[in-house]
Amino acid sequence: MTPRRTFKREGEEARRAALIEATLDCIAKGGPQAATVRAIAMRAGVTPGLIKHYFDTKEDLVASAHETLMTRMTEASAAALDDLPADPLARLAGFITNAVTPPVVDPRAMALWAASMQLVPRDAAMRAVHERTYLAFRDRLEAMIADALRAADRPCDPATTRSLAIAGNALLDGLWIEASSLPDQFATGEMRQIAIGAFARLLDLKLPE
Repeated sequence: MTPRRTFKREGEEARRAALIEATLDCIAKGGPQAATVRAIAMRAGVTPGLIKHYFDTKEDLVASAHETLMTRMTEASAAALDDLPADPLARLAGFITNAVTPPVVDPRAMALWAASMQLVPRDAAMRAVHERTYLAFRDRLEAMIADALRAADRPCDPATTRSLAIAGNALLDGLWIEASSLPDQFATGEMRQIAIGAFARLLDLKLPE
């Protein structure tokens, strides 16, 4: 009995993931308006009725797709940090580097993000997802900033680290948008150097280059 339940659960998770990928493909190709139930179903190779089995509404599916996109980028920003020395400054520099270099920097991901952001002001589900994924990234950045400040014997009260994380997140967002939209305008390693230098000035810390 247990193997059957596991197989069914894995199969349903795979179908749900396929619908999310199809939704992202449709949005990447033609914007949010292109992500119709029919288009998503055709892209995923399923019937439109199957979508309703996994998502109550098309808006729920689009919101799930946005959450998947943003979660992937946060995870990619934190990738391989455990391979770095056990030094908070090195880990923060690694996180910053990942956030402004491929695979996080990606024209398709930026286009998907821009398309999805159109829906945030007027769609409650999208707003909730955006808030949740934004805070997931910012909270991780804030924790790393706090660790780096403590390692340098600097004050790291919650109000200070929150403000620094908000500013740092905005800085990374801006560099990510520029690098993703016009990748040919920047030399190899340039965005990394700019981001590390900007964070060093923001935090008044010497970060590994």
